[in-house]
Amino acid sequence: MREIIISDIEANQRLDKFMIRYLRNCPVSLLYKYFRTNKIKYNGKKPKGNEKIQQGDTIKVFLLDETLIDLAGDTSIANVEVKFQVVYEDSNILLVNKPLGLLTQKATKDDNSLAEQVLSYLGESVNGFRPSPCNRLDRNTSGIVVVGKNLVATTALSNMLKKQCITKNYLAIVKGVIKKPITLYAYHRKQHGKNEVIILDYEQNGAKPIETRVMPIQQKGDLTLIEVQLVTGKTHQIRAHLKQIGHPIIGDYKYGEAAINDYFKQNYNLSSQFLYAYKIKFEVCEAPLTYLEHKVFTANAPSLFAKVLEGEGFLASS
Repeated sequence: MREIIISDIEANQRLDKFMIRYLRNCPVSLLYKYFRTNKIKYNGKKPKGNEKIQQGDTIKVFLLDETLIDLAGDTSIANVEVKFQVVYEDSNILLVNKPLGLLTQKATKDDNSLAEQVLSYLGESVNGFRPSPCNRLDRNTSGIVVVGKNLVATTALSNMLKKQCITKNYLAIVKGVIKKPITLYAYHRKQHGKNEVIILDYEQNGAKPIETRVMPIQQKGDLTLIEVQLVTGKTHQIRAHLKQIGHPIIGDYKYGEAAINDYFKQNYNLSSQFLYAYKIKFEVCEAPLTYLEHKVFTANAPSLFAKVLEGEGFLASS
């Protein structure tokens, strides 16, 4: 038997929703069978599933340990090296600066991703809840990733990201001169069987509308340092959208131009796109995160990017 005592951060949600997350491998039909047959009791009684759980409530699960392990999944936390920098942390959220070359989530079983490093850093799970990144960055895009530390905060963050209540800004160096701010609208389509996307000027079956806002910061020769606000958040959106308008990001061998990329590789050892998520702003926040409303957080550029900026004369006084 396992007893669960509801904490303040888990309160005010339906019992069935809580148990679906706790027993993440359990089919809903089987969960309700456990309710009917007294395998799961709520405050000592047979539950219906629609009860709203409160702080201090108890849930008792009368299942064999082996069955619980199968239904709850692996809740062990591996101790791995933490390579990210903490940008901000409180009891509800963790903002981290993901380094270059690190996956946000595992691609294969043996990968060491940001998700594993976050778990190792936090060192615990609450009633089976495992904190994990709420947004993703490409392996070779560094910058701020948002993590919910409990179920209620994670749900709020997911809703806020979906509703575009969190503004995400990136810095990039692109080929060519951009002299004034531009807002780009297009359609985004994944290429079947490839880790690559196509940007279209017209609507097409399977293509999703996207919006990307570009603000030039400084020009040096045939290069422009830009700030990009990602309004929609599709795979490779910034990289592919900038390529489509003739301003590919330097260092980007998938969407960029080989000649200019080779220059930066030879001179700075830059072998991936110069793009990092340097700033986020919480515009409109849901409970319990209302205290974050209008707050802005920034992350430092990778040392390699700082070297490129300095070497090319960006951000220096004229």
